[in-house]
Amino acid sequence: MAISSYKHWEGVYGALSLSLIWALVFHFIVGNPLQNILSWMLLTGFIVMISIVGDLLESVFKRSFQVKDSGQLLPGHGGMLDRIDSLLAAVPVFTVSLLILGAR
Repeated sequence: MAISSYKHWEGVYGALSLSLIWALVFHFIVGNPLQNILSWMLLTGFIVMISIVGDLLESVFKRSFQVKDSGQLLPGHGGMLDRIDSLLAAVPVFTVSLLILGAR
């Protein structure tokens, strides 16, 4: 079963690249909540991959139930769940990871 006809590797590379750039900007402007920049960059890459998995998982659920939109609040955009599926997967993992890694 195809996950989604609109998902491409270029999107993964772009998301990972831009997220790592923003993580560096955050590190130099705001500061690093972790002890070193390598940990921060690895965590950023890991969270990006988790967010992509969240997006793909939601796409698989919609395809398996043959549903185009997950709701009517944003018709034509996949529904509200389609807008926040990555966040639903990434935010809890990010928060727990910061706690485990001893963020200050």
